[in-house]
Amino acid sequence: MLIVASFVNRVGNGLFNSASALYFTLVVGLPAVHVGAALTIAGLIGLLAGIPGGHLADRRGPRTIMMLALAVQAAAMSALMLVESWGALAVIAAVDQLAAAAGGAAWGALVVRVGTDRPALFRARLRTYVNLGVVLGTVGAGFAVAANTRTAYTVLILGNAASFALCALLLFLLPNYRALAAPPAQQRRWIALTDRPFVTFTALFGAMGLQYPVVSLLLPIWISEHTHAPRWTVAAVSAINAGVCVLLQTRIGSRIETPREGGRAFRTAGLLFLLSCPMMALSAHAPVWAAAGLVVAAIFVHSLGEIWESSAGFALGFGLAPDHAQGQYQGLLGLGFSAGQALAPAVLTTVVLGLGTAGWLLLGAFFAAVGAAGPSLERWGARTRPRQEAAAAIGGR
Repeated sequence: MLIVASFVNRVGNGLFNSASALYFTLVVGLPAVHVGAALTIAGLIGLLAGIPGGHLADRRGPRTIMMLALAVQAAAMSALMLVESWGALAVIAAVDQLAAAAGGAAWGALVVRVGTDRPALFRARLRTYVNLGVVLGTVGAGFAVAANTRTAYTVLILGNAASFALCALLLFLLPNYRALAAPPAQQRRWIALTDRPFVTFTALFGAMGLQYPVVSLLLPIWISEHTHAPRWTVAAVSAINAGVCVLLQTRIGSRIETPREGGRAFRTAGLLFLLSCPMMALSAHAPVWAAAGLVVAAIFVHSLGEIWESSAGFALGFGLAPDHAQGQYQGLLGLGFSAGQALAPAVLTTVVLGLGTAGWLLLGAFFAAVGAAGPSLERWGARTRPRQEAAAAIGGR
């Protein structure tokens, strides 16, 4: 049921995210710079809700908090139909982002409670269907963009609002998992913020998250402005990335279960990105079909890296977090990831596009260096867990 609910939610996200900017610029008539400013402000405000929302999920139950967050998102999405100024857009989008951050933390805690028997297999399968939902939603958005009418864009927005509401109703069919009591020695309110290995992993996970805008932002610009590859390769990049993740996520991710395996997977991801980035760089120096071949091969390797990176995130993100504080820990992890995504466009466009081939090589080396820290980070985290458990046991006597 959680897989179905998550799938429905991501279909709605795919419907809206692919065409939202066009709605506000072409239909509402807001300048693109105003739309960008409003969404940036909303995204930054949303960062504030992840850890408190996760703490509420730990104390009140993850299903309850996630359903409330989805209800708020459904209302906020519907209210976008009333937007006529960038200020109104900023306020409504901020409400949506606050709910999304809190709901994301609760979702992480809920995943842990549902996928207890085979957690790695469950999380890999869940991500497979999440990716599939985004793909289907994006296809639907393509029809609306082709129609380019107010009615078509309105259907997208209301479709996303309906997906939030339906997801909340589906979650109602799940058991209402009770909050887990914290051991006496671990009853500090913001325990995640004092867990240095996990805070370090959060920073590294956010840094590695720059690989996502490589596919959605950087590579399309690079193909169209710096290579001789046919323009259809821009669309092929997204299709191949989605296809590889849908087809191979479960097969690869189900084998990465423990934090130790997660640390090694994080290193593997960095090495795969180290291989894909130079291939993307070389496409600028190749004739038409060779450039297209290099781009296709590079995105395949990059997609494999994405699978290893996401699987490592599951294994380390859930494995290093105590059961009673999964929501708070997932909120912190989401904060790090979102911060990385907020910085990514500026970093990637200025450094990589600015330096050209050298920028791609530098980016690949950066990913490899971040990934190389995975095994040592896991060992550091493993050393601190027994001490925390011992302290909890002593405190409980």
